[in-house]
Formats: sequence, C-alpha cells, structure tokens
Amino acid sequence: MLFLQISLLLTLLPCGDNKNDFQEPITFQIIRISSFYSRFLTQNLGSAWLDELQTHAWENDSNTVIYLHPWSKGNFSDEELIEVEKILHTFFIRLGQALYNHASQWKLQYPFELQVAGGCEMHIRDASVGFVRVGYQGSDFLSFQKNVWIPSPAGGDTAKFVCLLFNLYQGTLEIIHKLISDTCPRFLLSLLDAGKTYLQRQVRPEAWLSPGPSPGPGRLMLVCHASGFYPKPIWVMWMRGEQEQQGTQRSDVLPNADGTWYLQVSLDVEASEASGLSCRVRHSSLGDQDIILYWDHRSSSGWIILAVIVTLVLLAGLAFWLRKSWTCCKPSNTLFPLE
Repeated sequence: MLFLQISLLLTLLPCGDNKNDFQEPITFQIIRISSFYSRFLTQNLGSAWLDELQTHAWENDSNTVIYLHPWSKGNFSDEELIEVEKILHTFFIRLGQALYNHASQWKLQYPFELQVAGGCEMHIRDASVGFVRVGYQGSDFLSFQKNVWIPSPAGGDTAKFVCLLFNLYQGTLEIIHKLISDTCPRFLLSLLDAGKTYLQRQVRPEAWLSPGPSPGPGRLMLVCHASGFYPKPIWVMWMRGEQEQQGTQRSDVLPNADGTWYLQVSLDVEASEASGLSCRVRHSSLGDQDIILYWDHRSSSGWIILAVIVTLVLLAGLAFWLRKSWTCCKPSNTLFPLE
C-alpha cells in the first residue's frame, strides 16, 4: 500500500523546474467550527481544504456538502461520498449532544466555541499520517492518537473528563481510525488525480512597480507587485545589478478570488539611491525568463504617460476652441432669407 501511495504521489504532484513548486507534506483536512450560544442555539461553519485550496463547504442549516470545484468529488462514487458524509454528520451530532448533556458537569459556560480539524497528510517517502484535533475557545483541548483520545495539558480536568467519556465508545474509535488512516488518504489521492489539470496549471504573474507611503524626508518606499500567478511558490526580490537588496520586505502571499495569488515586496531607500534598482520576479510559469522591472524605467514611463495625457488634453481643448470660434463667425442665414 505504501509503495502504491508513493507511486501515485510522484505521478500526481504538480511538476516543474522550480524545486519549490510543491511542499511536503500534502494535506487534506476538514475544519468545523461550532459556536454554542445556548443549549438550543448552535451555529456551525464547515470547510475542507487540500493544502491551502478550499475544496468543500457546508451549508449551516442543512449540513449539505458544497463541492466547490468540478473535481472536488475526486474519483469516489456517489454512494461512497454519501456514506462518508453520513458518518461525519453523525459524529458532529453526537459531539454536540455530549457537550449539551455534560455542559454543567464539565463546567462549560455558554457561549463557547469548539474547533475540530481532522484529516491526513502524506509524504512521498513515508506512510500517511491521520489526525483529529479539537480546540476549545481557541486553545488545544483533545487529540486523537493511536486510536484513543488524548487530553491536552491546556485542557485541564475538563479535557480529561471528555476523553474518559469518548474513549468508552469503541465502535466510534474504530470508525474515526478508519476515516483518517484509510478513507482520507484514498480521497486525497483521488482529488489529486481528478484535479491534476487544475492543480498542475501554470499561470504567469503580472508585475508592476509603484511608490509606497513615504518612510521619511529624503527617502522612498519602492513597491513591486506580482499578481495572478499559480502555483503559489514565487521569488521576488529588489536588486541592484545581480546583488540582492537585503532590506527587501516581503508581504504574505495572499489569494485572489480566481484561485491565483498576489504578493508585494517593498524596499525603503534613500531617494538618491533609487536609480539603478530593479525588481526581479521568478516563477515556474516563466521558465528561465525572469521578469525584470527597473525603477528608472517606471519613472520614465510615468512621465511619458503624463506627457501623452497632457498632449491629448491640449488637443481636445484646441479642437473645442476652433469649433466654438467657427460657430461664432459662421454667417447667419436669417440675414439673407431664402425666397
């Protein structure tokens, strides 16, 4: 089974010349956040993620699974998906019931929030690792390890009481173990297979320069933007010739609405030292053809654009003046009525 997983991963992982195209381990996980406002009012938010890409969502009222991509069902049959959904739905219902029934005993005070993350991660050279982690009010509470629930030290006595109860249900423990050790790895591989065209696509970044907020008298903030690229790994750096500028500040890589990514990289410099600086962008979609943008060219381009705009405005004004002058001086037909 391990050899089969390794073979499939090597076949399905996004490829490219950039060694950072893909980071191990690759993870599939379901996240469920339940807000308990009272014994009779609960709100649930659910989602599923393949690494940092959301693949599924849940409707709060009906717990219906929403498949966010055409390939989000993987290669599982409808019958198998329904069965997995039913098991997950039952698990979350029983978890909520246990909290309702023992809220006073466990000293759970409304309102409170419970976070559950469960899934599996796979490495090319190792077997898959399943996990279930439960958080209470944003802190570690429980985890599922070696087929039993283990309390977190941060969970105190309450976590211990919950584990004692949950570990009594041997059938549930076996179902959870099967989900994270067998069902999850198979589904992860099927997602990679069904979505390989989408996941292995290459989208070239667009890049441009702009000035940022002034950092102080006599200084400039140079900002280089890269947007619309996929996959996520990208290298952007301010350079002087072939020398990387160590003061370069990199923002987080943020998602765009279309599934691509955005990044900005800035450099605080003396205004007199801005000349000769460039921003270099490397991405797997570009091959060996890096994008290089020169700050001097940006300034020149800005003046050229401004000159073109001013010229167009002047021409438009001249045309308006000529038209008005011609209209004012045009002979009136009322002085010479036609018979």
